[in-house]
Amino acid sequence: MNQSPALPEMQAIPADEIVRQLHNLPTLSSVVVELLSCVDQDDIDIGTLARKVSHDQALTAKTLRFANSSFFGSQSKVTTIHQAISILGMQSVRHLITASALSGHFPDSDCPGFDSRAFWRHCMATAVCCKVLARHLHLNQDYAFTAGLLHDIGRLVLVSRFPQQYAAALAYRTQLDCDLLDAERAVLSTDHVVVGHALSVQWNFSEVIQKAIAGHHEPDSFGSGSIASIVHIANAIVHALDLGGIDDGLVPPVSQVAWDSLGLQEAEFAAIFRETELQFEAISQAILR
Repeated sequence: MNQSPALPEMQAIPADEIVRQLHNLPTLSSVVVELLSCVDQDDIDIGTLARKVSHDQALTAKTLRFANSSFFGSQSKVTTIHQAISILGMQSVRHLITASALSGHFPDSDCPGFDSRAFWRHCMATAVCCKVLARHLHLNQDYAFTAGLLHDIGRLVLVSRFPQQYAAALAYRTQLDCDLLDAERAVLSTDHVVVGHALSVQWNFSEVIQKAIAGHHEPDSFGSGSIASIVHIANAIVHALDLGGIDDGLVPPVSQVAWDSLGLQEAEFAAIFRETELQFEAISQAILR
């Protein structure tokens, strides 16, 4: 009789080791720090920001490619960051810069079972869906996009700093076909939510973003209609639409309280699905190529 394969052994990560590794992470660039610290401000110095972006060739190329994409239908070729801002709007440029910078901040890691491209596609799609939901709910779209982009950042810490332990958690999930959060807790004695929240404190993210990261799997304790609820619902929608292209990506359990708190009708959700897919396609072509 064939025996079932042995489950990965416990790979518990001590809390003090997580803290030490957080301190060892490289600091964020000044551009990203500026953007994350003023996500709710509309009076950013566009000229200063454009000059900073222009000093980064890769970021400049992505911004211009995005501005010239068919999604925006520009009649003439965009050749400068200032032109890009005028076409995209300050909000979209901030999103693009933040996403591009963060996606390149964590080095690729030798972690069997982890698909970096699928991870970033999921984060980007969640950010786009959060932004679309926020617009329908008349809430701050910048906060929503940023929270969606950063919601799984704890996974990057685990992958980049504890690759073998995290590989064991991924193997556990595959063998038991269970939710990722349950696999992390069973194997690591921690999870990406705890680690992500710790990183958000370490990097001085705004309190709203910290709460969104901490509550994106269990939003009920953060109040109805919170950014955590929006990220929670967006995360489930993106999994259901399979925008990240994640193999065996299960749709996580959805809080009925969070779903009902949005107060959206079925027709509105259908429109949100379509908008998310269209906007994700445009932004992914610029950032994830």
